[in-house]
Amino acid sequence: MMCGGALIWVLGKMWKVGGTPADSYYQVRPDYTDVVPQSKFRIKAGKTLSARKWRAAFSPEGCLDISRILHRIQRGGVHPSIRGEVWEFLLGCYDPNSTFEEREQIRQRRRVRYASMKEECHQMFHLVGSGKFVTAPIITEAGESIRDPIVLQQINLEKESASPTKGNDASSSQKAKLFNGHAPMDKKEIQWKLILHQIGMSDLCSPMIILLEDEADAFWCFERLMRRLRGNFRCTENSVGVEVQLGNLASITQVIDPKLHQHLETLGGGDYLFAFRMLMVLFRREFSFGDSLYLWEMMWALEYDPDLFSTYEDDESARQRSEGSKGKAKSRRQFGKFERNNLRNGDKNAATPLPISIFLVASVLKDKSAKLTEARGLDEVVKILNDITGHLDAKKACISAMKLHKKYLKKAKDA
Repeated sequence: MMCGGALIWVLGKMWKVGGTPADSYYQVRPDYTDVVPQSKFRIKAGKTLSARKWRAAFSPEGCLDISRILHRIQRGGVHPSIRGEVWEFLLGCYDPNSTFEEREQIRQRRRVRYASMKEECHQMFHLVGSGKFVTAPIITEAGESIRDPIVLQQINLEKESASPTKGNDASSSQKAKLFNGHAPMDKKEIQWKLILHQIGMSDLCSPMIILLEDEADAFWCFERLMRRLRGNFRCTENSVGVEVQLGNLASITQVIDPKLHQHLETLGGGDYLFAFRMLMVLFRREFSFGDSLYLWEMMWALEYDPDLFSTYEDDESARQRSEGSKGKAKSRRQFGKFERNNLRNGDKNAATPLPISIFLVASVLKDKSAKLTEARGLDEVVKILNDITGHLDAKKACISAMKLHKKYLKKAKDA
């Protein structure tokens, strides 16, 4: 049996050499422990941003030395115990130059606003916050999809508008009561409920709820993330928002691996729809839970722009305060490495700068190029990509993405 001193020594060696596993910070149901992939992410001294280093990065007034933090995150991620509060800065919830007092005022104001919005939603649909409303599509025992009741209600509303007879009004009202227990839904409510059904949003939202204790704080963190990704979720009758990113992925692959791109086009996969899920939920399902969080924070640190807060903030006084400092020249060290490369190559002023997530997907395709070029059909392409689930290394993926980004910018500049 190992004595206490020896145990501490062994744990210390693990911390210094191989690092300690982070999975213990995220509870898994006992009946799923055998099927949930283990994370490759390890908490390492001198590399992972620790609670001590995080606290030391603040001035006495509360201003954060963001460049110091970005460097540490890019080296070894964030310790799970402080991940939530670090993410609030990475996603632009707070200005690094703000004080403790200013951030607390913003936090309290947002919590009040969130409570007001939640009450408004509750008035539209009384099951909000009850945990009783399922937003997933309904299917039969045979696996056949049933038309979604919200879509049915939308159709009923449109029919009602087209032919507003008394009988139709009564029929629509009765059907609506089956769906929400109240009067017929107006278009605002329909749009709100349809948003709840967007594929992938729960994958992006759930980590925020786990990491941040207050529901309102988790919401605003998620809201900032969706500002980055909302283009992927905008759909019309003719297209899905993420198709733009898939088109960019095709363009990148054509530049860095023309042979692979040609083969995929020959197979009928030139639209790159097989990479849909990776871009929609930022590899949330390709990595273990712990590794996906590690990947996200490295991506956000690499992409960090010190103007994020002033870009997103809706509060007039906060915007005016931020605009006052926005004109000041910012050190390149305050930008993430990926953003610095864009600045250096003049890509920062592009109408739609390409996010690092596209280069991450491109790096995966490049890494699997030998197998993908041997695929005889799109089903084999999908199988090859599905087989990577749980086997990717987040840090290596980011390093590879950065190399491809640099290579792509150089070739694009020379073209």
